[in-house]
Amino acid sequence: MEEIISKLKKLVSTSDKIVAFTGAGFSAESGISTFRGAGGLWSKYDPSIYADINYFIKDPSYYWSFIRDERYPTLKKAKPNDGHYALVELERYGKLYRVITQNIDGFHQIAGSSDVIELHGNSRNVNCMNCEKNYNMDDVFKKLEKDIPPRCSCGGVLKPATVLFGEPLPQYALEMAKLASKNCDMFLVLGSSLVVYPAASLPRIAKKNGAKLVIINIDPTPLDHIADIVINDSASKVLTAVINGGLNE
Repeated sequence: MEEIISKLKKLVSTSDKIVAFTGAGFSAESGISTFRGAGGLWSKYDPSIYADINYFIKDPSYYWSFIRDERYPTLKKAKPNDGHYALVELERYGKLYRVITQNIDGFHQIAGSSDVIELHGNSRNVNCMNCEKNYNMDDVFKKLEKDIPPRCSCGGVLKPATVLFGEPLPQYALEMAKLASKNCDMFLVLGSSLVVYPAASLPRIAKKNGAKLVIINIDPTPLDHIADIVINDSASKVLTAVINGGLNE
């Protein structure tokens, strides 16, 4: 492991426009349950009911009960992990170009990253489906004891500002992510299984345009064969090891 960390550290030191792409495995190290895989949330909750936009429109109470009983209490207790802060350090060194995340917890911003592209939205914000008024999840959560689904002052149903199944990704965020992938010199995958598209196409875009591709994930991914470095380990542990002792300019 020491040898491959040294190789990664050298690659980071010689890169100037690093894109960090984070997935559910990155937030899992903060105690946020993943959705897929053994023990993931979708092994307990049927996503075709709890996370589908068509079902949400039909009966939003299912999704809001999931938010009340499972998701938001966990999110409130969790904090950014060492990996989030390591990315902030990379930004301080002038190495980090963009953070692109599939995660909806807002931990990158809380840790201090200044340029974050959120592909799947942010669960800390809530919007009215009728008038589009914005609310803070902390305030909406207080309503859930007596009102499911919670409603806007206009009477419209409130929905977390996240992408549900059946909804397209925010077009602006996706285009910005593609542009960042084309322009980076290193694409750093952190805790993503790289199976959800179109997000999983971003490493291919970066590689096609000459960037070095590094994948750090506990389990193998479908794109390991095109990567320059693959490390099957904790992303936060590896990033912290890279940052420790500083970077050679």
